[in-house]
Amino acid sequence: MYGFMKTQTNFRDYSPDQLLLLPPDLNEWLSEGHLVYFIRDIVGQLDLRAIYKSYDGSRGGQPPYHPEMMVALLVYAYCVGMPSSRKIEQATYENVPFRVLAADQHPDHDTIAAFRRRHLESLAGLFVQVLRLCRKAGLVKLGHVALDGTKIRANASKHKAMSYGRMEKNVAELEAEVKQLLARAEAADCDEDARWGKGRRGDDLPEELRFKQSRLTRIKEAKEALEREARQQAEEKRRDIDKKDQTPRRGRPPKAPSEKPAPKTQRNFTDPDSRIMKDGATKSFEQCYNGQAAVDGKSQIIVAARLTQQPNDKQELQPLIEEIKENLGAKPKKVSADSGYYSEDNVNGLVKEQVDGYIATGRLKHTDSSPPAPRGRIPKKATVKERMARKLRTIRGRTIYGKRKEVVEPVFGQIKHVRGFRRFLFRGFERVCAEWKIICLGHNLLKLFKNGRCPQMA
Repeated sequence: MYGFMKTQTNFRDYSPDQLLLLPPDLNEWLSEGHLVYFIRDIVGQLDLRAIYKSYDGSRGGQPPYHPEMMVALLVYAYCVGMPSSRKIEQATYENVPFRVLAADQHPDHDTIAAFRRRHLESLAGLFVQVLRLCRKAGLVKLGHVALDGTKIRANASKHKAMSYGRMEKNVAELEAEVKQLLARAEAADCDEDARWGKGRRGDDLPEELRFKQSRLTRIKEAKEALEREARQQAEEKRRDIDKKDQTPRRGRPPKAPSEKPAPKTQRNFTDPDSRIMKDGATKSFEQCYNGQAAVDGKSQIIVAARLTQQPNDKQELQPLIEEIKENLGAKPKKVSADSGYYSEDNVNGLVKEQVDGYIATGRLKHTDSSPPAPRGRIPKKATVKERMARKLRTIRGRTIYGKRKEVVEPVFGQIKHVRGFRRFLFRGFERVCAEWKIICLGHNLLKLFKNGRCPQMA
């Protein structure tokens, strides 16, 4: 052991074994303007009656942790990009902000996970309450709202998926193997009865037979689900064809939709609701969901958040507008979106809502130069697409559409890169939808915090 070395320098006292290293008041452990205190103040204002109602006092044992503390703990965890229940439990011991927020209590990871799972819908419902606080603070104006989607990985591996064509082949093979194994087992039973007599307990099915039967059951269930989805899609296509047939058209009649899934249509066994989608950043195909967000141009507040199983965004424009109206009781003045949202129905829908729309009609390559601004009046015979393309070429149209990227795309960068949300914790469409709302709730809270305002609920 090396002893203390005498030098001419005076050092600050260092006594790691002293009894008290932190002030006795937890509120003095962090700076006055810390995010923890802001989260605690906001959660104290939120309506948590839906969570409180689930506690009726009928259960015995130790009293549960206070719901307000548990909500604050989870909300803060999503804000700082650490939603894992195990990491939250560890942080209540080792991380000062978590320890302050939990008031030096330490719920274990099972308790945290059970609370989140039990109250997932109620936690997702807090998104609207926080959004209205943002509006009260003046961060939401609905002057210009930009729409976009981002692929977020599901809690499932793409290697746990199987195509419909392979399912058909595997079902036939497995049924034949199961039949052979059952015949072999029956022959073995007859042989044992002949040797030792009837009545002997034949314990369980052979391991190989149990595995193949369970695998056959899972593949059949997935195959039936794909067939059910194909029938629904065929029915929807038939309805669309019937609508179009009411107007005169030229050319060949449309081909009748097939009720059988395409051979390459896949279904995942871990999370059947997820879909194979192309990640825009890595260009690889992953098991994903498509997270949708409508972002206000004033302060990048998410005013509507949805999730879809479809890889494209075409069907999401009108639902996002409806959700904005439901959340805030008003509609945006201007809406911008990339070419993934373009369709005549979407453009006409915005016109009907009296919303000024700016939707790209196609992708422009980086090597291509922008077409010049149009002159003169719009031709009377111009189609909906031609009118929108012309509108985006005007000086005003370019200016407004040019703001789309700086409004909505940084939001996904903050969620995925800064806070690290690239994969959902939950499985199943309903639960993942709720988790996406909680992730967006965390984004809005951070914007509200950085704005330096803490408005009071009405």
